[in-house]
Amino acid sequence: MQISDKVFVVTGGGNGIGREVALELLRRGARVAAVDLNEAGLADTAALAPTAGTRISTHAVNIADRAAVEALPAAVIEAHGQIDGIVNVAGIIQPFVRLHELPYEQIERVMNVNFWGTVHIDKSFLPHLLERPEASLVNVSSMSALVPVPGQSAYGASKSAVKSLTEGLHAELRGTNVAVTVVFPGAVGTNITGNSGVTTPGGAAAEAGKEHKTTSPVDAGRQIVEAIAKGTPRVRIGGDARMLDRLGRLMPTKAIELIADKMKDLLDREPAASGR
Repeated sequence: MQISDKVFVVTGGGNGIGREVALELLRRGARVAAVDLNEAGLADTAALAPTAGTRISTHAVNIADRAAVEALPAAVIEAHGQIDGIVNVAGIIQPFVRLHELPYEQIERVMNVNFWGTVHIDKSFLPHLLERPEASLVNVSSMSALVPVPGQSAYGASKSAVKSLTEGLHAELRGTNVAVTVVFPGAVGTNITGNSGVTTPGGAAAEAGKEHKTTSPVDAGRQIVEAIAKGTPRVRIGGDARMLDRLGRLMPTKAIELIADKMKDLLDREPAASGR
């Protein structure tokens, strides 16, 4: 797909991977409608692209709000005249606790943002994508959809749902002008814990970061935009995601146990409380 002069809607555009996807699309000559719940974050994203001018618009929208998302295509068309692609990056994690310790409200919040938010965007924008000569639909899942992470069971379930949804769309949209891509990021150096209102007990996340190499948000964003340009249906970001993908297919039970062993110390600490 040609990136230049196309219009892309990027959720999670106020920080992390979503911000870097938006900036990379702008560098390649696209127009971007950046969507995020955090209005200040969106303003920071726009400030990082001072030469973009009217090629970037910002939209403070809660993607879990179906009515708000259904009104979004009209706002994007008013700003940019057309819609050629959507990139669903926005997502949150849960507190690092076992499922029986996790309140229903937290499970519902994770599902509402990660799964239903993706559904809202896909359903609201697909009719517009199908009208374009070429279009792209990208949903970001997680390596937690490849091999489960203890203490993130609800999050993994939400991202597994995104995986299945995207693969279903790939099947449904074969032969159309819409290329469908599912993305599995491994560990990426973003502030998803803070943005999710979650803390890790005892600073365990920081310790994990010392042991495992993370992909930078800039590199993750570049890889996603490259996938859009090439029409790649499946993208794994980071050596950890590629390793878990292979291990999960070859030895699924062993993969589950391997990750469970690595997460044991984290789960044995005092449960973390959500910040919101």
